[in-house]
Amino acid sequence: MSIVYIVSAPSGSGKSTLVNELFKMVRNLDFSISYTTRAPRGSEQNGKEYFFVSRKEFEDMIAADEFLEYAEVFGDEKVRGEYYGTARRFLLEAENRSNDLLLDIDVQGASKIKEKIPEAVSIFILPPDREKLEWRLRTRGLDSEEVILRRLETARREIENYSKYDYILVNKVIEKSADQLKDIVLSERLQRSGKALSEEDKRLVETAQACRLDRAREQVQPILASFHPQVVKGN
Repeated sequence: MSIVYIVSAPSGSGKSTLVNELFKMVRNLDFSISYTTRAPRGSEQNGKEYFFVSRKEFEDMIAADEFLEYAEVFGDEKVRGEYYGTARRFLLEAENRSNDLLLDIDVQGASKIKEKIPEAVSIFILPPDREKLEWRLRTRGLDSEEVILRRLETARREIENYSKYDYILVNKVIEKSADQLKDIVLSERLQRSGKALSEEDKRLVETAQACRLDRAREQVQPILASFHPQVVKGN
């Protein structure tokens, strides 16, 4: 049975770069490309970053029960949001190829996937702090000031949900973070294989364990505090 890996992160945390690096290092891993009704940004291409579809096409897919999860985001009582969704077919295709599947989805989608697939492995990628995240959002030059501020507020809310994830990865240095992500993926494969682990395998598993939620809480606290001091309380 395929292992489903869920990767979430606030926009601008470097998630896409890390996922791209992961696929260079790990075999037998498929990527689920999400569907969305929003317009492409920058150099984004249909079928690469997302499948860009009309609202009617998306709602037809909802009616046909073609999604594992979907949500309407960035909307309010005045402005209609945009749909994002994960199609069921990617999991079926991965299982047919005996591959594992990686889902790049937000906190809301991750929660829905965990409800349907409790054994899925969830990984939350964090920026080092709010200042660094804001710098990344501004330097990539994709968003207006209003959108940047909205993304920072969304990031604050998403980070409050860090404790719902199995692994926490703070993306300070791309190369190190990519290796940590690779170790998490390979560690889960090893532990679920049912085979005796070699000494090298055990070292890899231990490296990945350092990112487990129960061992990563302390490094998350300063990040939470940089977004909102009161967030730290109760976590």
